[in-house]
Amino acid sequence: MAEAGIMVQVCHALPDSTFLRSLRVPAGTTIEQAVAQSCLLQAIPGIDLGINMVGIYGKKKPLDTVLHEHDRVEVYRPLQADPKEARRRRASGKSAKG
Repeated sequence: MAEAGIMVQVCHALPDSTFLRSLRVPAGTTIEQAVAQSCLLQAIPGIDLGINMVGIYGKKKPLDTVLHEHDRVEVYRPLQADPKEARRRRASGKSAKG
C-alpha cells in the first residue's frame, strides 16, 4: 500500500552551498509547515520567515499556501542591493564616463 501524503522539496541556496530536502508531508500542508518539517531553520539558523521571501518554482507565495504533489518550496535570501538603485548607479557611471 502506498504511503499517504504528497512529496515536496524544500530548498535554500547560499553562495557556497545548497540545502535541498525531499520529504513526504500530509495533504493540506502549507509552505510554513513544510519548511519547519524539513529542519531548514535548524540547519541554517539565520533564516527568518518573517523577513525571507518564499516561493514555489520561482514564484513568490505567502507562507499559508497549501502545497501540491512535487512542489519545490524555495526560501530566498534577502537582496543585497535594490535592483533599481543598482541600475541607476550603473547608468550614472556610464554617462559620466561617456
